[in-house]
Amino acid sequence: MITLLLGGLFAAIYLLLRKTVLKLPRCKSDAKLHGKTAIITGASGGIGKATALELARRGARVVLACRDRERADAAVRDIIQETGNQQVLFMQLDLASLLSVRTFAENFLRSESRLDLLINNAGVLRDGQTDDGFGLMFGANHLGHFLLTLLLLERLKASGPSRVVTVASSSYGRGQLDFSVMVDLRDSAEGCGFRQTYRKYCDSKLCNILFTWELSRRLQGSQVTCYCLHPGLIRTDLGRYLGFWMKVLVAPIVLLFFMDPESGAQTTLHCALEQGIEPLSGHFFRCCRPRTDMESKARDPAAARKLWELSQNFCGLW
Repeated sequence: MITLLLGGLFAAIYLLLRKTVLKLPRCKSDAKLHGKTAIITGASGGIGKATALELARRGARVVLACRDRERADAAVRDIIQETGNQQVLFMQLDLASLLSVRTFAENFLRSESRLDLLINNAGVLRDGQTDDGFGLMFGANHLGHFLLTLLLLERLKASGPSRVVTVASSSYGRGQLDFSVMVDLRDSAEGCGFRQTYRKYCDSKLCNILFTWELSRRLQGSQVTCYCLHPGLIRTDLGRYLGFWMKVLVAPIVLLFFMDPESGAQTTLHCALEQGIEPLSGHFFRCCRPRTDMESKARDPAAARKLWELSQNFCGLW
């Protein structure tokens, strides 16, 4: 009897948490997107696919920029079937290859006349190296999106008002950029193992935030605004490369306390669609609200400029 009572109490507390503390707000914008074009990186599953689905439902022409053709083609079919919007297509993009980024941009600019939304959603949590010899997370999570955004910037300006939305994370707080390490190792930190891998992931999210902050400064006076965000604790395949025992350890936590990808897409959609937030360009959002308590390292203008210049050099932009 006591076991049943405790079980019932636990279930009641858990349901209360799901309805309150763990419940994420919804994007309230009713914007329609007919005649608009959006790119979403990493849209074959998870938050990216949920974001693409909603933009397609609102009438946008949606480009799924993904590495895995098979998964992306399946996502395209699912979205078209669910929304009835036939203007959903896949274009090959591997953010861990600067050549792939350049090829994608060339193909897009040649085939598409406008770009209203660029959503830098893709991310990886895995150690390794990119095709160009950079640390995988620094290269794919930051450099790939940096180069992609700059190559598409003139089209965004010509289509204005337009927006760049980058999915970052509150884990930026555990990041710490060492530019001397970046120059010497072409990565954000030394070493491997889970602790260092997670540190590099946090570093890449800090890069996302500093990039958005500096981009907003450089875009002042244009019709392009940019935002970055924390999507929440979301069940995605980001951790698919974790070791077996680590997956076993975190699986109950993910099952109980992480939310579905549709919930995780809401702050992305808010940043992409909500009217009136243009003066907040460059800001970091969480739960569909701008954060005013950012750590100083995420608002360091010298670090933001240094990261921009280093990223330009790494990407061969002069």
